[in-house]
Amino acid sequence: MRLRRACGTLDKPDKHRTMEKILVNTLMTGDVSCVAPETRLCDAAKEMAEKHYSCIVVKQNNSPIGIVTERDLVKVLCSHNPSQELLRPVSDFMSSPVHSLNQNESLFDALVVNRSQKVRHIPVVNDDDELIGIVTQSDLANAHFQITEIQSQRIEEAVISKTHTLRAINEELQTLSMEDHLMGIGNRRAMEVDLEHTHSSALRYNQIYSLLLLDVDYFKLYNDCYGHQKGDEALKDIADIIKNQIRASDRLYRYGGEELLLLLPSTNAEEADIVAKKLVCAVQNQAIPHRQSPFEYLTMSSGCTSACKNADEKYRHWQEIVEVADKALYQAKDDGRNRVVTIIPE
Repeated sequence: MRLRRACGTLDKPDKHRTMEKILVNTLMTGDVSCVAPETRLCDAAKEMAEKHYSCIVVKQNNSPIGIVTERDLVKVLCSHNPSQELLRPVSDFMSSPVHSLNQNESLFDALVVNRSQKVRHIPVVNDDDELIGIVTQSDLANAHFQITEIQSQRIEEAVISKTHTLRAINEELQTLSMEDHLMGIGNRRAMEVDLEHTHSSALRYNQIYSLLLLDVDYFKLYNDCYGHQKGDEALKDIADIIKNQIRASDRLYRYGGEELLLLLPSTNAEEADIVAKKLVCAVQNQAIPHRQSPFEYLTMSSGCTSACKNADEKYRHWQEIVEVADKALYQAKDDGRNRVVTIIPE
């Protein structure tokens, strides 16, 4: 099947538009090649070659259920028996579940999904979950570049005109970032978008994920004793320690102040508890001096929980999963800090 071409990339974006005002349906390409799950891989590859497409979407009941890319085809061609593999259905090779975007979601949402899920092609669906287009990493990069250029131009204009306008626009430019620049990890806004997509996908495809809330123990005392510059350096060090201990698929965000949130895809509560204890030990073993702490070194506490499969109604929103992790974190503090408390959902 072939969908009619919709809007392309941003040609002349309004200079007052931001990433949250630009909708995905203005960036997507409506010209998408689609096949049914039972289509042979060789037939799908032939269509991709004829149309010079880098991917093909697998549809069922008008909804995207998977995607096959050039990389998938290369893996097949490098397999032991490629001629036999190519006769199998595309459902055996597609990436699934597919990470899709609603047509009314924003460029910022799309960039977060692209970055967190590490996907280069994202199907776009309408409110009925029907496929209407696709956005690529190139589409997103081009749109992001144009918006950033526009904001930079506005700053230059503000320098010439009014100082107070410069301040307001510079603050607006900061909101374009998905990263906490102090710690070099995702910021709160990117975290919320990632959790929204992760939780929706978990409910739709009956998947599981876990959350860790991590808090540096006695950090106010550390700042009072050593100064805020040392405090900033300590937060950077702790973020680096954590990043060196986790998987490439795990995502670390600054939740607020000295609190971090770690998102662990495809991980149950028992597995997450092991990860949390490993991280708490790693921070302690780094032996960053903290003479105001009863532990004599910087330590960390963690609250851990998971969004389980077949979750009941009280787990329909990601905010409620975070609340459970927050409750576990407070319990860890009450129990003496430098420890992990895990609440396993019923």
